[in-house]
Amino acid sequence: MVTAHPLPEGFTEIEVFAIGTALLVEALLGFCLNGLTIISFRKIKELRTPSNLLVLSIALADCGICINAFIAAFSSFLRYWPYGSNGCQIHGFHGFLTALASISSSAAVAWDRYHHYCTRSRLQWSTAASMMVFAWLFAAFWSVMPLLGWGEYDYEPLRTCCTLDYSKGDRNYVTFLFALSTFNFMIPGFIMLTAYQSIHQKFRKTGHFKFNTGLPLKTLVICWGPYCLLCSYAAVENVMFIPPKYRMIPALIAKTVPTVDAFVYALGNENYRGGIWQFLTGQKIEKAEVDNKTK
Repeated sequence: MVTAHPLPEGFTEIEVFAIGTALLVEALLGFCLNGLTIISFRKIKELRTPSNLLVLSIALADCGICINAFIAAFSSFLRYWPYGSNGCQIHGFHGFLTALASISSSAAVAWDRYHHYCTRSRLQWSTAASMMVFAWLFAAFWSVMPLLGWGEYDYEPLRTCCTLDYSKGDRNYVTFLFALSTFNFMIPGFIMLTAYQSIHQKFRKTGHFKFNTGLPLKTLVICWGPYCLLCSYAAVENVMFIPPKYRMIPALIAKTVPTVDAFVYALGNENYRGGIWQFLTGQKIEKAEVDNKTK
């Protein structure tokens, strides 16, 4: 029973329940929205385009984040991690894999949109598939490093889920964090910044804005920024003086990514939104609405 396990140090009964509830809501909402994105891609022929394959990659990664959050929510309600140290390593690896794949896939979508709107070149299936595979393999490479000794996975402050251990702040952690943040946050962020700035200038010339060009990068910074900031601060100062409940906030913010991404890349995409509507209602969408040019 839940009462058999003491509360994690630094947390009250209400705080533990609130964190577990937040994780559960984030997981359910994100999983449903991204699951709908995946099923629509599978069922609606008009959605199966190379460009939408990259949107599918984001949805798959975000569903993985939601599964990770489900496990964390369940453990939070138990008040302890029931899967042992090996389970902690697997959970940390899975969380990093899906998070990094989501970020890389978002950068791939930005790259594709830049070429679509600014150079008028169409993405080929082989290129889209290669980009998707690269995003996942790249994420897998960085996620497996802590399992091999570069970086380390350990419990979050609530001790009911696992992530990169930032409590030590030693040289091993600092070198891994620097490389990780450079290749998995700064470079994808730079790609998205330059791509969407170019698209925004193109839209200004035509006077027709097909989507909010600032939203994808804002999503990256707002959702992942607090977690990156916490980990970066841990590289120069000991963050253990921060109460555990406050150190959980960046992780909770990061878990909103699946829901936000669903609105930015699927429901916020005229092409994809029309396909989802067709899947839900059975109403045939017009060719002009699902053509790749409306993406």
